Amino acid sequence: MASATGIPQHPPIDPDNDGQGDLEPLLGRPGDASQREDAPIIKNLVIGTGVIAEAAAILLVASVWAAVFLNGPLILFSVHPLAQSMGMLILIQSILVLQPTHTGQQKQVGQKIHAGLNFLAFAIFAVGVISIEVNKFKSNGAHFHSVHGYLGAIASFWFLAQYVVGFTMFAVPQLYGGEAKAKSIWKYHRSSGYVLLLLLCATITSATQTDYNIAVLGLKLWAMIVIVVLMIIGIFPRIKKQKLGF
Repeated sequence: MASATGIPQHPPIDPDNDGQGDLEPLLGRPGDASQREDAPIIKNLVIGTGVIAEAAAILLVASVWAAVFLNGPLILFSVHPLAQSMGMLILIQSILVLQPTHTGQQKQVGQKIHAGLNFLAFAIFAVGVISIEVNKFKSNGAHFHSVHGYLGAIASFWFLAQYVVGFTMFAVPQLYGGEAKAKSIWKYHRSSGYVLLLLLCATITSATQTDYNIAVLGLKLWAMIVIVVLMIIGIFPRIKKQKLGF
């Protein structure tokens, strides 16, 4: 059942285990990237390599926002890089906060926060997409004339599908034939999310090759590559093999 905010009040516990077998990350020892039972959930953001991803996400926002405000003038198009970088920062928080959870109670809290942050990230991404589309219509600009444009479009629809599936799996599991069947596809939802993250990283790096960046912002390809590599280094080692069905 969903609350008035649209976030389910009683999200299901992870279907793949009972919380005792998902303590081992892809890299490191069991428990290295797990939330302590007496620790506040906000600490999940910096557990293990999470601090690297956190720093990279903040560096992304700082770099993009500085480039936009220091290389004005501010125009409608400026909303796009501002919104997309902020959306990426919030998306990273939604991943980091949920990864270390392993007990039933932790997962329930983490899933609610994860859903809320993902909704916020999607809303901000949508603002960025709408701003660039409105700008192109006003200026009769060409659509999808760059790799960045194609990757961004694919990522946008993928993100929407990812959120809808993730939300409905535990808000209205009847859509999947019941709670048991809904739970059985969680591992695919997680795997899809991590692949989507890689696509978003590729979209970020491709933005450095757009006309707007080359002519106005001046963000360097090497700098964006460093940032997204740090994001990956910070997030992927914390993945729990058991949560992916391994």
